[in-house]
Parts: sequence; structure tokens; C-alpha cells
Amino acid sequence: MNRFEIIDNYGYKEDYLENLINKTLEKLNIKDTEFCIILIDDIEIREINRLYREKNEPTDVISFALQDNLKVELPYSMLGDIYISIDRMKAQALEYGHNEKRELSFLAIHGLLHLLGYGHEEKAEEKIMFDLQEELLKE
Repeated sequence: MNRFEIIDNYGYKEDYLENLINKTLEKLNIKDTEFCIILIDDIEIREINRLYREKNEPTDVISFALQDNLKVELPYSMLGDIYISIDRMKAQALEYGHNEKRELSFLAIHGLLHLLGYGHEEKAEEKIMFDLQEELLKE
């Protein structure tokens, strides 16, 4: 059984987001995991970005994977945390010409894929990750 929590003070914790995450985990055949999605503002994500990535600017999504550092055997996999900036999400939805639901869905899937080990540092892995994101969003 997968366990995740969406921490939201902005009113975006709608059923569609939980359904999206559940369907994504099912599609990827991911079982027995635990993680959090935390919706924050630009001020908070800028501070996180500054402290952990040494970039003094807001970003849209940051994922902190625990799997590499976890030394304890558990009956489930603790993936980590996904932080999403609601301010960036709204701005990007406008910029890209789609609705906030679609942008939040994209950022949630993007963050989850990072927790699962996907990356986009190199072109080949970027194509794999971005193609998978689009496939998951279409469903």
C-alpha cells in the first residue's frame, strides 16, 4: 500500500491530485512507498533552494529523496518530500497557456519521478523523464 500526504494551505488539495498520484504509482507499478507533497509559496521555496541548492531564487518544484540516505530496513520505501511553489505554479500556468490544475499535476508528477530516481541532467535521461511525464499526464 502506498502512503502519501498532501500538505496544503492554499486550497489545491483536490481529489484530482490524489487520484493523479495514485494512478501514476499504479501505472509505474510502485508499491509500498511513503512520501509527502508540500505546497508552499515563493518565499519558502526560495529559502529551501538557497539552503540546499545554493540558488537564491524561487523555483517551481524541489524533491528531496531519502532512499539514498536511509539506513534502516522498513516494510515500505520512504521516498522523501516534494515541495511545490504555488506562486510559481500559477505564474507558469499563465506563461504556458494552460490551467493551474494541469500545471500542478505536471509539477507533482515531475517531483515524484525525481523521488523515483529519474533525472534530466543529460539529454538522454531528460527525454526519458519528459516523455514519461507527458504519457502520465495524458492518462
